[in-house]
Amino acid sequence: MSPQLYLRKPERCDLEELSECYEKSEIFLRPWSYPPSNVRAYLEEPNRYLLCLAEHGEIVGTFNISNIIRGFFQSAYLSYEVFVPHQAQGYMRVGMRLLLKEAFDELNLHRLEANIQPSNKTSIALVAKAGFVKEGLSKNYLNIGGKGWKDHERWAIINPRWRGR
Repeated sequence: MSPQLYLRKPERCDLEELSECYEKSEIFLRPWSYPPSNVRAYLEEPNRYLLCLAEHGEIVGTFNISNIIRGFFQSAYLSYEVFVPHQAQGYMRVGMRLLLKEAFDELNLHRLEANIQPSNKTSIALVAKAGFVKEGLSKNYLNIGGKGWKDHERWAIINPRWRGR
């Protein structure tokens, strides 16, 4: 049976819980991600979503759709993370389905791209199972946590039901 999860927009009252999630997960998330330097500003990003357990409302992970470009592009970038102790429980797989529904049905995006460090096999497996296709390798793509430039594999998924406006 799939875990009961839902996506929601963050609220100011999430500041303390989210800060604790990052604190507990900091070592687990390295070297792929580092905690935001300003959690309050992070909460206010326009297309940030929290993945929560339906039973308690506990935050288990986040998704972010960033750099939405409309016009002829209709595309954006996806980032995500799961928090300790919720990793390896299938939560992000369910969350990814919810996120793709939001990105494609609600935001009407044509394409969503995820850039992942090649050594992050768990993340690559997540996007591959969700239907993303590997498009290539971007050398020195992103300076992760200010710790240095890292190569990233470029994975993307196209909205099969995209509708022009």
